[in-house]
Amino acid sequence: MIRKSGPRVPVFAKPASAGEGRSEAIMLNQNRRAPTDSIRSDQDLPADLERQRIDRWLWHARLVRTRGAAAALAGAGYVRINGARIDAPGRTVRAGDVITVALDRRVRVLKVRGFADRRGPAGTVSSLYEDLE
Repeated sequence: MIRKSGPRVPVFAKPASAGEGRSEAIMLNQNRRAPTDSIRSDQDLPADLERQRIDRWLWHARLVRTRGAAAALAGAGYVRINGARIDAPGRTVRAGDVITVALDRRVRVLKVRGFADRRGPAGTVSSLYEDLE
């Protein structure tokens, strides 16, 4: 039975008994943090967050359309990090690394300047890399 008034609770949430208070689903949603700045530069990162998987970085930098395509590109050996060919999409990239990507009709040489939490609009990618060509 669905109630018409009161707070909306997802259908999958376990209804709270009289002594429990709120359901787990509502409490989990309240613990989520609002996204801060989606672009992180190498100056304001802690030491453990100064890296990202190469497939995620290629996708966030909008060099490929999908993350699967980025993983396939890295897995096929078309990506080099600091001159060394990689064959795994899980290889990490750090700020200051030089990435060489062989795309369809050209080769791009990029220097990593920062990272993104999520893929944003095309205007924000200029802070992720510096084009060395």
